[in-house]
Amino acid sequence: MEQDNQFGKFLESLRGKMSLRKVASKCGLSHAYIRDLELGRNRTTNDVIKPSPDTLRKLSQAYEYPYTDLLMKAGYLEDASSGQTTLPVRLDTVWYVEFGIKTITYVKAEARIEENVESLVAFTSFIDTLTDHEFVKMDMHLFVNLNKIKKYAPAEGKLYFDLYEDHTGVTIAALPQKKYHQLLLDCAARNNGQFIGEDSALGHSTLKAKFLT
Repeated sequence: MEQDNQFGKFLESLRGKMSLRKVASKCGLSHAYIRDLELGRNRTTNDVIKPSPDTLRKLSQAYEYPYTDLLMKAGYLEDASSGQTTLPVRLDTVWYVEFGIKTITYVKAEARIEENVESLVAFTSFIDTLTDHEFVKMDMHLFVNLNKIKKYAPAEGKLYFDLYEDHTGVTIAALPQKKYHQLLLDCAARNNGQFIGEDSALGHSTLKAKFLT
């Protein structure tokens, strides 16, 4: 966070002549909390406050200001000219990625690898990288590798990455489950070698096209 409440003043400058209640209606935050963020403190307790990445995402949408730039202004990300760009793990070996407030966790067969959010050069670029590797968003904090799904259990709302180890399952949100139901079935079949004959054409490129539509 910038010193002397520079970030709070920056948020206030973004709001400009827009009323606090107008911003609140656009982003779903309370007008009192938005004013606290501008002041850099909780007016009830006088404690210093810092907006979470999720709060910043809502504000970026309300102010039509780039989310990545807002994360950098708040101190969550380094500038692209000074940060590192190398991921700590090959994405084609990862089952799924979990996003926390300050960390990103890569889950694979033999390990869970945690990385600080601050070490990512550009959050949005990382999301694009996940999409390029056929990861799909299954809830706000979870991206799943379509190429690693071994079993899809719709009744449980779970995905499995190993046919023989139930503890490898991960629960997915209801709306993405409904949206990607057929795609998940197709991916599980493909990854288990169950496409034969004409179905074999439903490979990498076709599944990716279905994901992007």
